[in-house]
Parts: sequence; structure tokens; C-alpha cells
Amino acid sequence: MTIRVLLADDQRMVRTGFRYILDAEPDIKVVAEADDGIEALRLAEHHRPDVCLLDIRMPGITGLDVTRRLAGPSVPDPLRVVVVTTFDLDEYVHEALHGGAVGFLLKDAGPTMLIEAVRAAARGEAMVSPQITVRLLRHFTSHRARPPLPASSRHPLSERELTTVRAAAEGLTNPEIAERLYISLGTVKKHLATAQLKLDVRNRVELAAWTYRHGHMDEPPRPPGHQEPSSG
Repeated sequence: MTIRVLLADDQRMVRTGFRYILDAEPDIKVVAEADDGIEALRLAEHHRPDVCLLDIRMPGITGLDVTRRLAGPSVPDPLRVVVVTTFDLDEYVHEALHGGAVGFLLKDAGPTMLIEAVRAAARGEAMVSPQITVRLLRHFTSHRARPPLPASSRHPLSERELTTVRAAAEGLTNPEIAERLYISLGTVKKHLATAQLKLDVRNRVELAAWTYRHGHMDEPPRPPGHQEPSSG
């Protein structure tokens, strides 16, 4: 299956760079480009791409407005939107995610993260730049009114899933998590997806916020090769 992508950015060089990166992948094809928000909305409705990559600041209407119109809660058949921008202001992140975006990346996140975000969005998964996750969590932990809840064994995650989630909460990328924990990239993705499902959270930021809120970042790390006790 080929993932069909719409690019929307008012800078031609950015669009050209993204197209070069994405079209080099055997399973991804850029099917349309727009240099303003109105054109992005028109092309998205015409082509119905699998993933829309939208800049925030564009002429006409902003990428956040386009996101709401394509993927907002009231949209009957929403598209999958990933916001890719230079601006990582907290209000932009919150507005994009609440507006229906399944991803939020910075333009300097790198080709690997861009490709991974497109593939994750096509699968219906969420992807947020690790540096954004860490910054939001620092803001979250410094402004919360209550201390973290005590870490408890009464949560639905397995030990391996929790270890993976804690690494993600530190801001590590999936490849970095795989390297640290000596597991495959596919296993990392599986653990994170399962954790999001079990905890009923929508994206990497909410997953990491749960980890901090429940005190799991205060636990000492498990040594490599740690084995869980048998449940049988």
C-alpha cells in the first residue's frame, strides 16, 4: 500500500525538500502540494490523501484552521493531519492536537522522524516530536498544583511496556529507545501503541504526562536484561 501525502507550506524550498525525502521511500508518494491554506483545503478535499503535512503559518487560512476543517471533532470523515512547523509554542501544540492533528513535528526533527510520522499517521497512530514532549512535560510538572501520585503496581502496563513508556517520557526517539533497551524498533512501537490503548491516551505527550503524573519517572531504572516474574 502506498501512503498518499499532501504537502502544504508557503516555502517552495521546504516543500521540495520534503517531497525529495518522502518520494524516496517505496511506500510513500506526494500527490499534491499547496502554498497557502485555502489551496491546501481544496486539494485535501479533492485528493483525500492518506496524510496531510501542514505548516502553521500560511497565507489565506492558517494550518491550524485547515486542521480543524479536515480533522476536527465535528468532521464526519476526518483526514489524518500532521502539523510540521518551525514554531513550537505551547499554544500551537495544544491547538493542533485538540483540532484533530495526529502529529506535531518541528521542521528540524530530521528526515527519519518525518518519515516515521507519516507512516504512524497512516496507521492511525500519533507522533509528537520528542523535544516538544519533554518541554511540555517540564511545563506540566512545574505548574501542577498537586505532587505526583505514588507509583503503584496497580496499572495496566506490563513491566516492559512501562520501561518503554518511561524512556519515551524522557524524550527519546523510538530508535533511541530500542538501542537503550536492547529491543527491536517494532517492539518499541508495539509497546507504545499498547500502552496508549490501555491508558486511553491519544498521543506521546499524554502518554508521557501519565508517566510523570503517576510518579513512574521517580523509580530507579531497571538493569538491562531484567526479567518480569512469571504471571503463570
